[in-house]
Amino acid sequence: ARLRAYFYRWNPQDLSRNIVIKKDDVFTILRKPVASSTDCARPLRGFRNGRHCWQVHWASPTGSEAVLGVATKNAILHASNYIPLLGRDDQGWGWHLKTGKLRHEGKDVGPYPRDDTNGQAQPAYKPGDDIRVILDMDQGILSFERGSNFLGVAFEDLPTDEELYPCFSAVYGNSEITFIYLGPPIDG
Repeated sequence: ARLRAYFYRWNPQDLSRNIVIKKDDVFTILRKPVASSTDCARPLRGFRNGRHCWQVHWASPTGSEAVLGVATKNAILHASNYIPLLGRDDQGWGWHLKTGKLRHEGKDVGPYPRDDTNGQAQPAYKPGDDIRVILDMDQGILSFERGSNFLGVAFEDLPTDEELYPCFSAVYGNSEITFIYLGPPIDG
């Protein structure tokens, strides 16, 4: 599994200037402690078709503007100030881990994960949770799992004619984010 993941590891040429890949772990990046900055990273490969799954582990506090999801190759990787950068424009779709909102085109587009009883977001992500991201490029669907719990469909209108990359945005200094590509999701 790690050999397959190696081919999808973080791309050293596709990182914000405030992010470095850990020297002893090509699957983990470290956000430098830089004030008033939001930073993103993408891996070596994106997806044009098929179903894909990867795991993300945020080993430290997320800070106020942590967003996890997918982006095109054209998505911006750095911004001044603390903002939810992933989902800021039409190039990214993300789950804001602190607010429990989905982000696209600079707007909150709904609560996530949704509570079927009242339509509000369920309790948000907690630091240390393992998140699995499930992308179906054939159907244009993005979903998440926390631990062994499927959280539901987040987006179901992703473009199927563009390459999408796993992506995140972070503001917290010394954040460590590990990305492991798992392959096709296992249904059941």
